[in-house]
Amino acid sequence: MILTRHASNCPPSVADFKNPLVTMQNENKEIVDLYIPRKCSWTNRLIEAKDKASVQFAVGDIDPASGLYTGDTKTIAIAGYVRHHSESDMAVWHLHTKGTRSAATQK
Repeated sequence: MILTRHASNCPPSVADFKNPLVTMQNENKEIVDLYIPRKCSWTNRLIEAKDKASVQFAVGDIDPASGLYTGDTKTIAIAGYVRHHSESDMAVWHLHTKGTRSAATQK
């Protein structure tokens, strides 16, 4: 990622990130956001940057016939709120096996 400052060739400071003239560009020179927040897969709550208890992991898909890893993954993000209430095991199990949030909607 390349940080571009349109006003001058000076290095960016902390105050420049609030300036609309400062943008983040990828290798293809496309403008991208500076921060993209994550959402909890179970509750659909935004996971804040300061949520230190949140986790994100990838669960691999396995071919039922051969039992081998197919190369595909499903990313699951669990907020610290869910982990604090001891519901993360149930959430991961439902999300991976059933692909739904059925237990979260039954509350």
